[in-house]
Amino acid sequence: MRERLAEIAPEARCATAHGRLPPSEIERVMTEFSEGKYDILLATNIVESGLDMPAVNTILIWRADLFGLAGWPATHKLAASAQKRLEVMQTLDTLGAGFTLASHDLDLRGAGNLLGDEQSGHIREVGIELYQQMLEDAVADLRAEGGQKSREHSRDWTPNISLGLPVLIPESYVTELPVRLGLYRRIGALTTDADSEALAAELVDRFGPMPSEVENLLATVALKRACRDAGVEKLEAGPKGMVIGFRRNYFANPAGLLAYIATKNGLLRLRPDHKLVMIRDMNVQARLAAARDVVLNLQRLATQPQAA
Repeated sequence: MRERLAEIAPEARCATAHGRLPPSEIERVMTEFSEGKYDILLATNIVESGLDMPAVNTILIWRADLFGLAGWPATHKLAASAQKRLEVMQTLDTLGAGFTLASHDLDLRGAGNLLGDEQSGHIREVGIELYQQMLEDAVADLRAEGGQKSREHSRDWTPNISLGLPVLIPESYVTELPVRLGLYRRIGALTTDADSEALAAELVDRFGPMPSEVENLLATVALKRACRDAGVEKLEAGPKGMVIGFRRNYFANPAGLLAYIATKNGLLRLRPDHKLVMIRDMNVQARLAAARDVVLNLQRLATQPQAA
């Protein structure tokens, strides 16, 4: 590419930067380029963000189709999602459009499984508000490790739930992105089952019968509230069963918990590591029903008055 640039613009002074250069050489090249000693910087995507170059007025991206919002298959045959990305970029031509562009990109591509700790999934599954809350909780945890703040007195904490369910508001159900984002925000702020039922009724009234993904989303958010009341910090369910972990390995009513386990005739057991385990074959929908049944019982036990 440098040879081609030399043919196209032989009078231009060209610098090169890429990841195989020593750090000191990269720093030298970038410093001299910023000081105007070169006219062109030919670089890989090691310089794609975080740089302040006031004198630069033009950037050319070779194979831009491989990056970010513009990405599409290597065959160059545009898929529907790729076409949508290009259409979004065409509409954003004003100052301050970067956030809107980022919102579209997140909605199309996803950014982390916010119902668990895996680095996959979609931010749209739970909404921006809950994402911000989880960031705040993570910061609080780090401060606790440094002695700045006790987790015991943290403002809130978020149960980690993984059921393998599709939980989102499909574009086919709510077509406008701002409306979807607003709904995610409202769902993240729900505090009672009555609020959830009222919002569900509103969704049906405005957009028609809810698809299963939306029903799963509302049910999962309600399950998270019950987990918080019950002191359940982590809940994972799969084809062969379910594992429940209590916050700090503590349950508010241990006697009631043991009595509840005894009524399940071996279906539930408490492991030595204080995890509550259910061994049972479950399809995707059965996981939600089983999790709801167990967690609601744990919520009842954890919040009922204890005998002196």
